[in-house]
Amino acid sequence: EEHMRLEVVARIHRVIKDLWPNAEVQVFGSFSTGLYLPTSDIDLVVFGHWETLPLWTLEEALRKRKIADENSVKVLDKATVPIIKLTDLHTEVKVDISFNVQNGVKAANLIKDFKQQFPVLPYLVLVLKQFLLQRELNEVFTGGIGSYSLFLMVVSFLQLHYREDVCSSNPNLGVLLIEFFELYGRHFNYLKTGIRIKDGGSYLAKDEVQKGMLDGYRPSMLYIEDPLQPGNDVGRSSYGAMQVKEAFDYAYVVLSHAVSPIAKHYPNNKSESILGRIIRVTQEVSEYRDWISAQWGQRSNNDPVLNCNANDVTRLVESEGLDEYNNNFPEDSAVLPAVPRSKVSSNSSSPSPSSPSSPSSSSPSSTAYSSSDADSDGTPCKTSKALGRGSNSYSENIERNLSNHRSQNHSATMATPTNKGNKSRQLANKSAQGPHNNPNKIQQNSKSQKLNMKKRKPQREVAHDDFCR
Repeated sequence: EEHMRLEVVARIHRVIKDLWPNAEVQVFGSFSTGLYLPTSDIDLVVFGHWETLPLWTLEEALRKRKIADENSVKVLDKATVPIIKLTDLHTEVKVDISFNVQNGVKAANLIKDFKQQFPVLPYLVLVLKQFLLQRELNEVFTGGIGSYSLFLMVVSFLQLHYREDVCSSNPNLGVLLIEFFELYGRHFNYLKTGIRIKDGGSYLAKDEVQKGMLDGYRPSMLYIEDPLQPGNDVGRSSYGAMQVKEAFDYAYVVLSHAVSPIAKHYPNNKSESILGRIIRVTQEVSEYRDWISAQWGQRSNNDPVLNCNANDVTRLVESEGLDEYNNNFPEDSAVLPAVPRSKVSSNSSSPSPSSPSSPSSSSPSSTAYSSSDADSDGTPCKTSKALGRGSNSYSENIERNLSNHRSQNHSATMATPTNKGNKSRQLANKSAQGPHNNPNKIQQNSKSQKLNMKKRKPQREVAHDDFCR
């Protein structure tokens, strides 16, 4: 995966250097920190001197050089941070290119520093990013929590809920994950409390924060003070923070039950892992990674220089050396094979629920596909090829079991009809006997049927919830 992404960066780097030889290209975001999922995008920033940002010039060059899929290149010149969004033609990796933006590079360096301080940080962040991704709660522009906000929440958790094994080489990651869900799903007061990372971490009273703000402004629901720019609220755009809170609360309940002493008596105790109760890896992602391994794995094995960071995550190039590597790309490029039609990811279609009240839904707020934003590190590759895929076996089994259970419960309910049900069937029999039917009776029959349907609906819902529990 690292080799593949570095080749994508190399192709774009050559196009930029051909246009502006003095320009500097740097990688930031999840790829530079190593906290990227298989479907995460790549964030690039170009530094140079222009009177106006050359967004359209670079867009035209990328099209002519056939770097990107023709229909995937988009120029967002009206956004707060103007960017070029594209999908690499050979690998379908998504790339965001911005100009003269310093904050992304500074944030990447901050993340690397905290990774050194807390060795458990990468594991928690990656699991949480996948958890939010498959529920479509990872995009800022849809109200979810961006990667940077999530990272700061995990850092605050580790700072203020200290455990002796947090900085050890063998921590209990399961306990830390459950306690994270417990904190932000149950105990954290989103209405009155904000998060601060600086100076060892602390909580802020929103009333005090509001005193320093302009009239008419107030802290957001998820107030996270930017450690690089005091006064900037990192979570101001996460208007769906309460939906994320519900998802965290659900995960806490599920994992707590899974590790309880009575868990060994659960019917699915042997067939499902503990973490698998809240996270799914789809077949599309598995096929995508198999394809990457087949095409780039041999090159990785032949590479004599392999470095490992403090978290035992194998890296072909150290994070600190990515920027230097960008300025020393070879002129020749490898000929890449065609992308298989089945490699597209669809993580957000995972059947894992986001709240106890909707066990079969993938998101409490949205069912539409979402694309990446400038802050995204975990964006699923959504193309027309992904839409043609059928559901995985897990979701099919769930739907089949639910439908069987509903039919059984429905027949059991119909076996003991009420008086109103008998009257409605009598009226229905009379109305079916001939053309001399009374319209009033027919209307009364339809009303009584609707009434019975309304009365039976809550029973099915209760049975549905009991089954899912």
